[in-house]
Amino acid sequence: VQLQASGGGLVETGGSLRLSCIFSGDIFNNYRNYAMGWFRQAPGKEREFVAAISRTGGSTSYADSVKGRFTISRDNAKNMVYLQMNSLTREDTAVYYCAAGTYSGSSGLRGEYWGKGTQVTVSS
Repeated sequence: VQLQASGGGLVETGGSLRLSCIFSGDIFNNYRNYAMGWFRQAPGKEREFVAAISRTGGSTSYADSVKGRFTISRDNAKNMVYLQMNSLTREDTAVYYCAAGTYSGSSGLRGEYWGKGTQVTVSS
């Protein structure tokens, strides 16, 4: 399984970004078998959960810090997962990682596979 995130960049406070992540697997690791999620790691901090979506897309969960601002979605026909980020603040500055794993409801996602991150920088 390979995950490739993209869409990061530099944005001003209050702006928006949309992150994308494409899942590459095989017949033994089909995209539809995995819940997907986003995590982030800011400089000097531990990696933290951001958002997760179940295999069918019927359930989602979010960290309290992003609720109402971020939206996770997936397109099972394209093996893609997205993170729409609105009303960004400097506290959202981090490297964002997508992950595939098991949906854990309010606990987020137990990641099994991880992609390389994409940098999001929010300037004042």
